[in-house]
Amino acid sequence: MVGNGLEILAAFVVYLGIMVTIGFLYYKKTNSVSDYILGGRGLNRYVTALSAEASDMSGWLLIGLPGLAYLSGMSAIWVALGLIIGTFLNWKFIAKRLRVYTKNANDSLTLPDFFKNRFGDTKDIIGAISSVFILIFFLIYTSAQFVAGGKLFNTVFGVDYTTALLVGSLIVVLYTFTGGFKAVCLTDFIQGCLMFFALLIVPIAALAMIGGPASAIAGIEQINPDLLNPFLDTDGNPLTIIAVVSMLAWGLGYFGQPHILVRFMAIEKPGEIREARAVAMVWVIISLLAAVAIGIIGRVFLDQPLVGADSETVFMVMTGEVFFSFLAGIIFCGILAAIMSTASSQLLVSASAVSQDLYKTFLKSDASDRQLIWISRFSVLLVAMCAIVLAIDPNSFVFNIVSYAWAGFGAAFGPIVIMALFWKRTNLQGALAGIIVGGLTVLIWKQFEFFGLYEIVPGFVLSLVAIYLVSKYTAPPDEALVRVFEETEKEVLNNAD
Repeated sequence: MVGNGLEILAAFVVYLGIMVTIGFLYYKKTNSVSDYILGGRGLNRYVTALSAEASDMSGWLLIGLPGLAYLSGMSAIWVALGLIIGTFLNWKFIAKRLRVYTKNANDSLTLPDFFKNRFGDTKDIIGAISSVFILIFFLIYTSAQFVAGGKLFNTVFGVDYTTALLVGSLIVVLYTFTGGFKAVCLTDFIQGCLMFFALLIVPIAALAMIGGPASAIAGIEQINPDLLNPFLDTDGNPLTIIAVVSMLAWGLGYFGQPHILVRFMAIEKPGEIREARAVAMVWVIISLLAAVAIGIIGRVFLDQPLVGADSETVFMVMTGEVFFSFLAGIIFCGILAAIMSTASSQLLVSASAVSQDLYKTFLKSDASDRQLIWISRFSVLLVAMCAIVLAIDPNSFVFNIVSYAWAGFGAAFGPIVIMALFWKRTNLQGALAGIIVGGLTVLIWKQFEFFGLYEIVPGFVLSLVAIYLVSKYTAPPDEALVRVFEETEKEVLNNAD
């Protein structure tokens, strides 16, 4: 247990009480499927920005990335750089266009719903296939958040990992089950602020305690000077081109993450995207660099070296040694915030895939909004239980689990999102080919890890090629679909940044 357990517990109780209360407050305000899944497209720019980034970064930001930096040093900066570039490109080129197009395409509420309406799929085959990949990769992704939650409660309170896993999972499920999208986004906003505070205060305080940046650098040079060189691995060998490309390629994943893209779809006015982007970029740049700094500073700050999967507890252990118990508890809540924000978003998108894209389409097309809300809620429970089973191993690396799911979404949906928004010749056959090729490539490549290349790279490239070739050599899309594309293009250009 870290510090005074009662004081830390008090901080957790206060924080979690606020989060669950928000969920129940929105319970009574959730009257339609649009409210539950997309918040009625009523998010303001600041909630959109911080909700998108908080749900994006997850426990990975405070556990996985610092753990990677702790083990590999400055070479982890390539992952951060790739994510910064990917964040900017996603906000700059995808956000507004997706918001406008999903509204124009029969007011699409989910990503599979958008694909169905964009390509005129009357049988909704693309919705079913998209939903299957969403469930597969979100099971993996959500399990990473639950692993992070288990590590948090295990490290802070010293409870058994399995018990810690169940407690953390229950908290996330409770307010996602009740409040839906608006509750998730409002809590994401609060959690994003708390994460930002935690990421800044811990490395600054730790640096002050060890004598400042110069002392930190001297200490790292004494441990292993290669940790300070972004072009070297920890053995002093130059990073290969494949290694650098693989780390930068994390940026490609942004274009296909359903839980991030849905925030773009939900913003109240497309014109607010520009301000939201500025807020998001400041948050992302500072947070990613701080996360890397935490891992590197931790090598000097901690007396006892962390080994293997324990390296991912570096932020938690540093927090416990830097601050008195109640303040440490608040910062630990920042870690829980990161976990909760992403897990809740992932559970919600999974629920929408089941209720909207599978149940309503294939089982009961005349289902009422009230029925669909409850199907969504029970889907949250089912997905959560499956994710808990996958998260049961305490030696799992959060970083590795997230990288797999991130690649899956990036390759399955990123290329088709880009092509659907920017190339009017893209048709249903091409879209189906791109999703299947991208998703399967990641699933297969991961098992063999050819050349040590991150699976998102071949998955993304092959998906783009499949979309282009199949669309080009099959029948063009219907004129009505092309007309919606052209109207959307005109609307976006008339309201350019």
